[in-house]
Amino acid sequence: MTNEHAHHTHPATPAHDHDMTHHNHGAEKMAHPMPMMHDPGHMADDPGMAHMDMTDLAKRFWWSLALMLPIILITPLMDMTLPFTIQFPGDTWVTTLLAIALYIIGTPPFFNGAKAELKAKKPAMMSLVSLSLLVTFWYSIYALLAQLFWPAQHVMTFFWEFATLTVIMLLGHRIEMTATMQAGDATAQLQALLPQIAHVQHGDHMMDMPVATLAPGMVVQVLAGEAFPADGIILTGESQVDESLMTGESRLIDKTPGRTVVGGTINGNGTLSVKVTQAGAQSFVGQLQTTLAASAGTKSQVETRADQVASYLFWVAIIVASASLLIWLPIHGLSYAINVAVTVLVIACPHALGLAVPLVIQRTKALAAAQGILIKNHKALSAANHLRYILMDKTGTLTTGQFKVTQLVTDNFDRAQALGIMAALDAQSTHPLAQGILNYAKQQQAPVMTATQVENMAGYGVAGMVAGAHFRLVSARYLTDQQLTYTPLQAEGTISYLLQHEHVVAAVAQGDAIKTTAPVFINYLKAQHLVPVLVTGDNHQVAHSVAAELGITAVHTQVSPQEKITLVKTYQKQGAVMMIGDGINDAPALAQADLSVAIGAGTQVAQAAADTVLVTNQLPTIIDFLKLTKRANKKQIENLWWGAGYNLLALPLAAGALANFGLMLNPMVGAILMSLSTVIVALNAMTLKAS
Repeated sequence: MTNEHAHHTHPATPAHDHDMTHHNHGAEKMAHPMPMMHDPGHMADDPGMAHMDMTDLAKRFWWSLALMLPIILITPLMDMTLPFTIQFPGDTWVTTLLAIALYIIGTPPFFNGAKAELKAKKPAMMSLVSLSLLVTFWYSIYALLAQLFWPAQHVMTFFWEFATLTVIMLLGHRIEMTATMQAGDATAQLQALLPQIAHVQHGDHMMDMPVATLAPGMVVQVLAGEAFPADGIILTGESQVDESLMTGESRLIDKTPGRTVVGGTINGNGTLSVKVTQAGAQSFVGQLQTTLAASAGTKSQVETRADQVASYLFWVAIIVASASLLIWLPIHGLSYAINVAVTVLVIACPHALGLAVPLVIQRTKALAAAQGILIKNHKALSAANHLRYILMDKTGTLTTGQFKVTQLVTDNFDRAQALGIMAALDAQSTHPLAQGILNYAKQQQAPVMTATQVENMAGYGVAGMVAGAHFRLVSARYLTDQQLTYTPLQAEGTISYLLQHEHVVAAVAQGDAIKTTAPVFINYLKAQHLVPVLVTGDNHQVAHSVAAELGITAVHTQVSPQEKITLVKTYQKQGAVMMIGDGINDAPALAQADLSVAIGAGTQVAQAAADTVLVTNQLPTIIDFLKLTKRANKKQIENLWWGAGYNLLALPLAAGALANFGLMLNPMVGAILMSLSTVIVALNAMTLKAS
């Protein structure tokens, strides 16, 4: 912010004006509470699972649970009668009918997911689960028929395993979905920045038309306080424009004929005639939407550890089952060989694996929420262990986003009177600069004065009568254009001058204050050997001043949203990147980063694009969050070892690897190991602590 920029003017701002920026934090947060709805989470990552929503999954889970309970009560576990097993004439037929109903209701989500994985040639969790479900169900149907037609042949059913696997896997996905927070679709939030209607010039009159019909070459009229419907060049009129959409900075930029404007930014107090240069997908907002969607899409394809482990187990189960079939076929015949191979595949049922990660995710999200962080994308959490660069926006992230008076000087004029006059002229304005002066006047207990005949000076400032004298509060540009002699105030930030008649009687400098928690946060990053990087749309002088005060050496200034995402990609070539921001201009970078945090007081677009949302607006909370995610990642790995370790131990034994020593996996032992591993991963997940 330099003294070349105009002092604030006072447009009659419509209600939607400040919803378009992220600097009226409190107002926006109250006016637009962040919606919370369920995200399909892991299931939505597979095309075949995309149609599943929370309501549908909940119905399938509860129906499946209701069907499972009688199945486990009347069906032996791996041909083993348990103390609570209820047997009666025809119980096999009851079990079969219940299992068929469960197959119809509970399995489609997994089969659809497996189709998508196999189509992509990346079998993972859905493929492993589907393999186990198919084997346990259809082999049980075969066993039932065998008992009817070949009663002498002993073949066990696996309806117990089929039912419990179906319900446990549905539960795992339900936990993931229930624990996931979603702040909305970022691209839709971006589209909402544009007005629905544009005032298009037709001959000698204006006609209201849908924004979607705009095309390059058309001339539109943009009234005071309205959002620009498309990118264009100003033909007539003068005004000031809020371009925080692009820069993240709340200052107003002077706009005169010949200068460009961007769709979605907010017009000040003047009426402008604009020739459209880019509209729709080719406009700034359109390109931002495309970039954002591409970045988010790339991240959604990240493979989780559970999927990686499941992928390995899928191939291991296929290979071990096939090998056992081929080995035992010539030794004991087809029936025995098939039974061994099927037992191997049943042992591979990923009961524990299905809960290993979802339970840790749920626990992590609950603990993070208590700390003031909402986790939306659990896939990004694994990046916490590998972070190297922490990119962060300036305004609203490291600074308060609220202007404060840093210097006030007068020239043979009473200081308190000068401050009172400035406050009187700014009394009706909601602009951050005006609010800065009003707050400072209140703190300094300046005399309360009233301004009359207040007049907005387009592109320059404001004028009015105070205590019987005429005053103007203007920018340096006004003084230069009017060829008035003055001594420039040597200060950083935005500078405004108070004129009485043609004489400068006072000057005030305002700057964006650094958050009190910012130094603590930056020092922690350095202590962890993480590199803090300041990325801002603000100018070189202001950005480097903030960076120097915080001890940040890597600084990128006057960066556009597209350039921010390029910077993230560049740093990603050297290591994992965390992005912290709060503005619309941060959204693409937030989506691209390996792990991203949106400041809760910022825009809905940023919240929608980020992996997590910092509700408390306290930077040290991010420190606690990083520590938590590292512990959570450790728990995930432990649980995956417990879940997969059971399979690694049981599969060779089930296949008869130690048969020569008289060791074949007893079904009872297999059942105990399966249950034990599931209980262990659940208990281990619950031991995760906040600190």
